[in-house]
Amino acid sequence: MANELLTVWSDSPATSLVIWAVIAIIIFYLGRKQAHQLFWTTGHSIYATLRTWAFGLSKLEKRLVQRNREILLASGEKAAEKAIEREFTRINNIVKRDLSKYPALHRQISESIEKIEVDYQKSTQVAPLPPAWGEVVETIASLPSNGDPTVVKILSNIKKAVDESHSQILKAYKKSSSESHRLLAGMQPSWRNIDNKLTLVNEKINALDQCSKNIDQQIADYADILHKKDSAVSALGSSALTQFFISGLVLVIAALGGLINFQLIAMPMSEMVGGSSYIGEMKTSDIAALVIILIEIAMGLFLFESLRITNLFPIIGTMDDRMRRRMMIVTFVILTILATIEASLAYMRDLLALDREALQQSLVNTGAAGGVVEAQFRWIPSIGQMIMGFILPFALAFIAIPLESFIHSLRVVIGLIAIGSIRAVRVLLRMVGGFFKHLSKMMIYLFDIFIMLPLSIEQLVKNWQKRKSGSESDIKDTSLEKIN
Repeated sequence: MANELLTVWSDSPATSLVIWAVIAIIIFYLGRKQAHQLFWTTGHSIYATLRTWAFGLSKLEKRLVQRNREILLASGEKAAEKAIEREFTRINNIVKRDLSKYPALHRQISESIEKIEVDYQKSTQVAPLPPAWGEVVETIASLPSNGDPTVVKILSNIKKAVDESHSQILKAYKKSSSESHRLLAGMQPSWRNIDNKLTLVNEKINALDQCSKNIDQQIADYADILHKKDSAVSALGSSALTQFFISGLVLVIAALGGLINFQLIAMPMSEMVGGSSYIGEMKTSDIAALVIILIEIAMGLFLFESLRITNLFPIIGTMDDRMRRRMMIVTFVILTILATIEASLAYMRDLLALDREALQQSLVNTGAAGGVVEAQFRWIPSIGQMIMGFILPFALAFIAIPLESFIHSLRVVIGLIAIGSIRAVRVLLRMVGGFFKHLSKMMIYLFDIFIMLPLSIEQLVKNWQKRKSGSESDIKDTSLEKIN
């Protein structure tokens, strides 16, 4: 077909190609105005349409930002209220548990102080030294007797009495001093008791002071949330992202634990429900093992809901305490029963593995020595598998805590992802719209380049006509001047 078109005007393809090019240039030149309008209209229509879409996405982005902000503030307000309530509960517990005993503690300290005061007063009652008149008697006794035996005897008796009185008083003084030292030494346990009591009071006061500081900080954060400050929103967003990644990591670990749990009970379940039965493309034994694991997780959720640790099901938290305790006991009993069943299945799995290994050994005629060693230490992995089968259900029950944190933070993360996606699409639409706008201008210029030759001729003709009209007007002006 192309060869026939090239030989329409001449047998020479080059000549025919030139003729076709001339015809195309003439046609494009004649339709230049319409082509320009087509390019310009198409480009600006696409540009306006994409800008309209970008404007709509901008409105949607603002709504999502506002909604995400409201969700952050609502969750942060609820968390701050719980934190403040928890701090007040701690203060209440400290007051009830410790400061309620303060009257008895104050009485003990007062009794210890009174005892110390009494002992101190007793320790200050020391026997007096010999009176001053003893020196006078001693002076009288030393007076000269002038040889009178009666005077000598009297003075000797006085001196003897004074010496005996001095010796008795000195003994009483020593006894009183030793008693004072004994009383002062006995005051030491009382001092230590008072010091311990005061140290205990200081610790309780410091705990209350720390709780009050925490409450002040929590109330300040709560006030920032109520005033909807940007700093509070930014902090809440960072906290939500942190909770999302941490809870997601814990959920991944829990999923790996559930996989190990599934491997423990899948093989013995095939012996119980039959390994050749299928439901769809899955074995019935695998489905039964998954159902047991999922029931354990559900019981863990209900257990933590009844303990009011999580709040995924508000109806459980609004139950009366008696019904809630009953539900807690029932779920714990069911979880314990399932854990016991898993422990027995794990032991059964070890027995099945042992039977298969014995069968393989009998087929390959394994020596007897290896069998003896195996029989001696086979109970170690059996006990290990039973313990794992009993503990893993309780470990999976704790998945309720990271699951709640993951769900609450997931709303914020999805909002942030949606906002980022919409923002990226909006920018992309604006870029594409601008590209098509400039593309339409480029197409107009390329079209003019293709018909450059007739456009140049047209421009020369216009210039010539302009010069001719200018010269004619000049001649008319000069002739009019001559006439005037």
